[in-house]
Amino acid sequence: MVNSHKENQKMVTYSNPVGGMNKIGDPFVLKKENSYYMYATSEPNFGFKVWKSDNLVNWEEKGLAYVHHEQPNKWATGDFWAPEVIHRNNRYYMTYSARNKDGHLQISVAASSDPLGPFTDISTEIIKQEGSYIDGHIFIGDDGTPYLYYVKDCSENKINGNHVSQILVQEMNKEITDVLGEPRLLLEPDQPWEGIEGDYQWNEGPFVMKDGQTYYLMYSANCFASSDYSVGYATSDQPLGPFKKATENPILAKNLSINISGPGHNSVTIGPDDKTLYIVYHTHTNPDAPSGNRQMNIDRLYFEEGKLIVDGPIVNEQTIKIK
Repeated sequence: MVNSHKENQKMVTYSNPVGGMNKIGDPFVLKKENSYYMYATSEPNFGFKVWKSDNLVNWEEKGLAYVHHEQPNKWATGDFWAPEVIHRNNRYYMTYSARNKDGHLQISVAASSDPLGPFTDISTEIIKQEGSYIDGHIFIGDDGTPYLYYVKDCSENKINGNHVSQILVQEMNKEITDVLGEPRLLLEPDQPWEGIEGDYQWNEGPFVMKDGQTYYLMYSANCFASSDYSVGYATSDQPLGPFKKATENPILAKNLSINISGPGHNSVTIGPDDKTLYIVYHTHTNPDAPSGNRQMNIDRLYFEEGKLIVDGPIVNEQTIKIK
C-alpha cells in the first residue's frame, strides 16, 4: 500500500486496503470535528478496539474502547460483534451485539464521554423478543427521533425450514436505552444474488442515509465468510419503511481478478473536504481462504438520479481531498 501526503495539492493518496489492520470486520467510522474514529469486530472474546485518523487513510490504534470484564454487569460470554458509535446529547453511544449466558445473541448500548472510550453499558437488553439479534444501527431522523435498525439472526430464525436473517426497525426513546412500539420487518433475502436457494440466507449489516426526501437502507447479503458477501440497498420515503430494494443490486461485489473477496458490512462517512462521501467496508484478507480475517477498504460513494452508486471496489491508487 502506498500512502503519501501531498501538501501542495491538499490531498492524500492511498491504495486499498487502508489502515494496515487485519483480523477485523464490520468497520464503522465516526467523524467528529476533524478526526475519524473506527470501531470494528476486533476482540470478539471480550470487546472492541478503536483506531483514530485525521484523513481516513493513516490510522493509529488507540487501544480498547470497550472491555467487557471491566463492566459493572458482565452479561456476555463472547462473540462481540459489529460496534457502531453515534454522538448525541453530548455523549457517545455504542451499539454492539454479543452472546449472552443463555446462548442467544443480544444487542446492547454502552456510553462514554469520549469517542476513544471507555464505554460503559447503559442498556444491556434492547430487544426483548425471543431469538438472537445482531447488527444494531442507530439513525437519527430530521426531527431528532432515533431509530434502531437491527437483524433477527438466522442462527435461530427459521422460515419455511430455512435459516433466514431479516432486517427490522423500531423507534427508540430519546435516552437511547430502549425501543418503542412494535418491530417492523423491512428486508429479507428475496433477490437472486442473495443466495435465496440456500438453507442459510442473510440480509444484515444495515446502514441508513438520507438524500433529499429519500431514505437509503444499505445492507449486506450472503455469508460473511463467502466471497459472494456483497452490498445492496433499498429506498423509502420514511425511516420506518416500507423499503423497496434496488433492481441494480448488488452495488458492491467481489472482483477476484484484483483479489477483492467478500466486500460488505459497510458504513458511510464524509471526507476531510466535508463534501465527498466514502463507503467503508471490509474484504477478506486472504481471498483464497475467506474467513473472519478481514481488512478495511474505502471507496467513493455518490447519488445519481436517485440511485446509490459505489465507485469501486478499487485497488489502484486513489486520492482524498483535504479541506
